Amino acid sequence: MVYSPRLRKAIGHLNAALADAGFGLQDARFARHGEHEPNADAPLIMVACSGGRDSMALAAVCATVCASLGLRCGAIIIDHQLQNGSAEVAAKTARRCEALGLDPVRVRAIEVHGNEQGLEAAAREARYAAIVEECSDAAAVLLAHTKNDQAETVLIGLLRSAGLDAIAGMEGSFSRDGVTFLRPWLDVTREETTGICEDLGLEWWDDPTNGPDAIREDGLPPNGPLPANYPLRSRVRHDLMPYLQRFAGGDVVSRLSIGAGLAQTDRDYLNRRAQEIAERAVTFSEDQVRFSVGVLQSQHEAIRLRVIAHALGQAGIACSARHVRQIDRLITDWHGQHGVALPSGYSANRQKHVIRVCQDGGHANR
Repeated sequence: MVYSPRLRKAIGHLNAALADAGFGLQDARFARHGEHEPNADAPLIMVACSGGRDSMALAAVCATVCASLGLRCGAIIIDHQLQNGSAEVAAKTARRCEALGLDPVRVRAIEVHGNEQGLEAAAREARYAAIVEECSDAAAVLLAHTKNDQAETVLIGLLRSAGLDAIAGMEGSFSRDGVTFLRPWLDVTREETTGICEDLGLEWWDDPTNGPDAIREDGLPPNGPLPANYPLRSRVRHDLMPYLQRFAGGDVVSRLSIGAGLAQTDRDYLNRRAQEIAERAVTFSEDQVRFSVGVLQSQHEAIRLRVIAHALGQAGIACSARHVRQIDRLITDWHGQHGVALPSGYSANRQKHVIRVCQDGGHANR
């Protein structure tokens, strides 16, 4: 089989991501031509597969790459049960993955209940929780996010929040509850994954909530803008991105993706520095978080804000950027003011050189 340039590119990025995560060639025999069965105890690489073009392409390429490295390769399919016929889509996707040689292929149906962040966020949280449960035996789970997804994530971050984290986009790897997730194709475009499916003769499923996929010759989305009840990512993809392409010209997707990579470098440095300071400035107990004013007041604002935000997040205390800045003022502009009221009955109060964050009523006993 002659590999197309896009297929070679995709294989290269996947090989690099696996190698960086420590999953290289398992044995010299896999470097020789011919088919070789991986060992029964070889690391298991699972592909999170929705049945769409991106994840079907990743499943197919991963099956080939893992076989060449001596890794086992499987798939996890999540049925969100949010659309009629979703069980049939999940079953069909499972059969397609099995036909590619992936083993095991696991299907998990979940229930999604909307929260204050919306149905999209609730579905994402439920999906990751289910993947973690189903893939606790996996060495890594691969996610098929592309360069286009990265660019869309940057735009969504700018619409929903602000600051460096908003433009840093998605990380190439992360860990959740002991499970390693990899995004090997953040430099592969959606056009390339579509082409890979065509190269390999793969069928895929188009999620109707993404809206029409085609773009007219004049660069405008078909049939006008999507209704407001469509997911934000779908509207960014269908309406906003084509507009930016027409307005700015050139490859906006690459520009946003490159910018995200540069922002990630800065963010990673700030996070490492904030973690170093947090080890001296933050203590956790069963019912409260304590910040040392003496340690934090000499730090740069960028570090202080990250220490506060990360500590509250680690403790499961919801807060906004405004709340974080109000707590920071208890450090830098202290004149005996009242504490900071936080969601879910929490508040932050300063007593001498310590700021305590706990639920109301807890401060009286401190």
